[in-house]
Parts: sequence; C-alpha cells; structure tokens
Amino acid sequence: MTDTLLENLSASSSEPVTPRREVVTAIPGPKSQALHERRAKVVPPGVHSTLPVYIERANGAILRDVDGNQFIDLGAGIGVTTIGHTRENVVEAAKAQLDSFLHTLFTITPYESYVRVAELLAEHTPGDHEKRTVLVNSGAEAVENGVKIARKYTGRRAVAVLEHAYHGRTSLTMAMNFKAMPYATGFGPFPGDIYHAPSSYPYRDGLTGAEAAARTISYLEKHVGASDLAALVVEPIQGEGGFQTPAEGYLPALQEWATANGVVFIADEIQSGMARTGKYFASEHFGLVPDLVLSAKGIAGGLPLAAVTGRAEIMDAAHPGGLGGTFGGNPVAAAASVAVFDLIEQDNLLAEAERIEGTLRRGLGALQERFDIIGDIRGRGAMIAIELVQPGTAQTTKTPYPEAVTKLAAHAAQNGVLVLTAGTYGNVLRFLPSLAISDELLEDALSVLADGLASL
Repeated sequence: MTDTLLENLSASSSEPVTPRREVVTAIPGPKSQALHERRAKVVPPGVHSTLPVYIERANGAILRDVDGNQFIDLGAGIGVTTIGHTRENVVEAAKAQLDSFLHTLFTITPYESYVRVAELLAEHTPGDHEKRTVLVNSGAEAVENGVKIARKYTGRRAVAVLEHAYHGRTSLTMAMNFKAMPYATGFGPFPGDIYHAPSSYPYRDGLTGAEAAARTISYLEKHVGASDLAALVVEPIQGEGGFQTPAEGYLPALQEWATANGVVFIADEIQSGMARTGKYFASEHFGLVPDLVLSAKGIAGGLPLAAVTGRAEIMDAAHPGGLGGTFGGNPVAAAASVAVFDLIEQDNLLAEAERIEGTLRRGLGALQERFDIIGDIRGRGAMIAIELVQPGTAQTTKTPYPEAVTKLAAHAAQNGVLVLTAGTYGNVLRFLPSLAISDELLEDALSVLADGLASL
C-alpha cells in the first residue's frame, strides 16, 4: 500500500495543474468515493470533511482531486495557503531545511530559523515596542499560551472573549468559543473563569462603535471586575463568527479600557493575520497595538506553525522552561515561514489582497442588487463574507437563511468551486482565497455562485 501511495504521488507531481476550473466526473468521483470507503474504516466520523473529494495536487488557487477534477479554492485550507498552494520559494526553503536536519528541539539545541521568524514577527506585528515571540504548533496552542502568559504576568485568573468568537478545539479554547455545536457539544466539563461579553455586530445590533464598546465594558465590569481580569482576547475580524467586522471605534475603546485597567489585550490574528486583509495584521485597520498578537494558519504556507508575539515585559514574565514544546518552531516550518515573509514583500501581496477585495465586493455587490437574500457584505482584503437572510427580510427582521447557504455551497462544489460556510446562525458564506488567485478565477467562481442564487 505504501509503494502504491508513493507511486501515485510521483505520478501526480509530473502532471501540471492548469489555472482553471474543470469538472470531469461526478462530485465526488469514483476514486474519491473509493478512498472515502477506506477512510470510513479507519477514521472516526468526528473528523468530518466538508467536501469529500481527495486531493492529489494543488497549485496557486486550484485544487485537483484524484479523479482529475479541478476546483477553484476559495477556502485556502481555512486561510492557511494565503500565498497560494505549493509556492516554489516556500517549497524550496522547506526542502533545503529537510536536507540539513528535521528536528533538534529548540529548547534543547536551538537554530537560526526560529530566531529569524521571531525577528520578522517583531518587525511586522503592530507597534514599535520591544517584543518577544514563542513559536508553537497550532492556533489553539497559541491561544492557550497567550492566556497562560497573561495570567502569569498579571497574577489574575479571569479571561474575557467576545460573542461569536472562535478560538480552537482544546479544552480551554472550546470554553472560549461562542458556538457549542459542533466544537464543544458533549466534550465537557470545561475550564472556568471564561466570560463571553457582547460584541459589535453592526448588521444586527445597529450600534455605533462607542455604544457597542460601552455595552461590552459594562458587562466586563459587572460580571467579572477589571481587578480579576487577566486578558481580553479578541479577533479583530472574527473568522468562524462570519467575518464580523466591528463598528468604527469599537476595538480602540476596548483596548483603551484594557490598558487603563491592567488587562492584557490579546489580538487573535490566527485567521486574519499574515497579509490576509491587506495589512500584515488586521489590527492595523483599526489602529490597534495589542499587548499580544497570536499568529498561525498562513504563517508557514501550509506547514504547522503558530506564534505568540508580545510586549517584552509581558512575555518575559514566564520563567525559564515555562514555555515551549517538542515540535514548536520546527526547523522545516520555520524555514518555510521565513520564505513566506519574503514572498509577501517580493510579490506585494498586501496590494494583491486589496485587489481581491475590490473584485469580490464589485461582484458580490452586483449579486446583492439581483438577489435580496444577500443581507450584508463585509470583511477586508481576501477575507470577505456575505450573510444570507430570508427573502424580503434584509431591511426588517433579517431572518437567517442557513438553508440557502447549504444549497449554495453544495451547488458550488458540484460545479468546481470550494467555498466555506460560517456564522453563529449558519447563514454566512465566506470567501478566503489565496492571494495568488486571479481576477479571472474569482469572476468565474462568482458566476457559479450567481447560477446557484438564481436556482434558489
């Protein structure tokens, strides 16, 4: 079986992926169906796949499955392949590191690439203060360490998060998520001292940034008390929450309050960071300078890496040996991350994110004029979403329409477009393409979406 897998990988690598959508079989095709039968015998159903087509190769913004179907990828592994699939610079950097050594454990015998990633994060995260970085494996692990460091620094116990937030699938981060199903249902009990404060949801609450911030702060002061609060953890643009983009002034007001009360302000930039929104980090759109910034997903082009970057005095609160882990800052992933930072500059990817936003907003705006179930278009850069509501309710009750989202995602998949769903009410389609995607591919994907909307 292993020999067959290696032969298949070798064969697929010799066939180029063309930059276009192609559907040549049913979705999923016969080879994917056969693989799915094998999977069912050895992988639990809890590890669910949105679209059970089995990928054999990818390049740029295209995924090709084992049956030869090519999909326009508007998910990028939920924001991981921000620079595009199999970018040569990143692949070559990883290969070069593989030829040198795969692992030593940085906390035993260190290496330069870890240090270089920390230098680049110090340079590109908001603020010009002295910073430190610890590298870990995943976004959830970054959240766990951010909370741990904040508690150590402040000596306080409580952690506050916002409504509609998503932070991970570990025990602590499941408690921090707003939506229980499917992430937390049946997996308790969970850690305590986690508080869910009301957030800013302009499409639904109609509040200004100042009004929404006053509501959040009132909740924190009454239900927690600033003197017991170690950290306030926010996603500047919420991911799983449906790309909620807060009203102007909301986040700066929260940060001002946190700073005045000695609360560590943590920006969870796991999905919104690394050039995704047209800035290195989405915090920059709102004038934020967080105490700690959490990075993951797009930081290493597809290899597992995450980081906590923060003010030196906060990060230095942890005693020697208190931070780290066996694979955190793995040398192969770190080498790839250095190449990702280089590519962002080399290919001017911040501008590419702005281009993508312009194309998506124009196309989605035109669809909104045709179809009144598109209640809201929001987000920044290559992080754009539409919220669907029942016909005739966009300006009144704004009744969520999750059934339409399910049908549209299925229609897109059957026609060679991978699009993600999201939102507390299950009524959001999110567009999270790589920054390598062309306008032609975006417009083709939008045409598929238009056909799906018309069929509703």
